[in-house]
Amino acid sequence: MTRNVRATHNEHLRDPEIAAEYLSEALEDGDAAVILMALRNIAEAQEDGISGLAQRSHLGRESMYKMLSTSGNPKLSSFTKVVHGLGLKLRVESELSHRPAV
Repeated sequence: MTRNVRATHNEHLRDPEIAAEYLSEALEDGDAAVILMALRNIAEAQEDGISGLAQRSHLGRESMYKMLSTSGNPKLSSFTKVVHGLGLKLRVESELSHRPAV
């Protein structure tokens, strides 16, 4: 039986550890479009879908779809609500810890 690549991708992104790493990599990239795409991919992978995530994030379903669209530009407060709704948390590290020793 052939597995659908998207289904496999979604299955992996339901794992909070994998979702956290995926979003962290997008945040390290720093490109807003990449970050939004990663957040959208994780949101779409949820078993209860974007509607369920909207409820857990205390945001309206329509607002969630608009925010996660390719032209979306979420406020930081909405972004953090979605991250928490996914069961994730944001963390900041010093860039110095990632620089090679001289």
